Amino acid sequence: MRRVRAAATAWRNGLAGLLLALTGFTLITGRSDVGQLARPAGIAAGLLLAASLTAGGAGAWLLLRAAHGVPRVLPATGPVDPVALDHEEALDALRDLRAGRLLVLLHTVLLAAAVATTWYGPAREDPVLRIRTDTQSLCGSPGAVRGHVLELKTPEGPLAVDLSRVTQLAPAASCPPVP
Repeated sequence: MRRVRAAATAWRNGLAGLLLALTGFTLITGRSDVGQLARPAGIAAGLLLAASLTAGGAGAWLLLRAAHGVPRVLPATGPVDPVALDHEEALDALRDLRAGRLLVLLHTVLLAAAVATTWYGPAREDPVLRIRTDTQSLCGSPGAVRGHVLELKTPEGPLAVDLSRVTQLAPAASCPPVP
């Protein structure tokens, strides 16, 4: 029993160090907000993070149980065989240790996948507006509105659009290429 508890404690400490290193790794500069990702990638990153947190928490719980045991109430009547009880505890701790190691490994893989998704997933695109005035046709991302003037962010740079002169305003999937 002591060997199983010692192994569980060593694995708990080693995997805690690994989790700490992974946490530090995720702080390396990348996108820090899942909301900056395009919709499918943002959802995938969120699900991967949730699954990683679940696996890591369950793995940590099992490793703690393996290292420290679970309190038990022994029957008040009849003899208790300490060797059988110790053997049963050792088997329970070994099962928790094995499952905890696998869950922490799964946590590591899921966390790495979530970080990769946030780093390399497609960025969310700003909304695009197509605007027609009495003299021109414009396309770009809306910016600040000050009074009756909308700042429109275009590939050529920001443009001021007098909203009182707008004849048509519609959302668009993208702007046409600039000739």
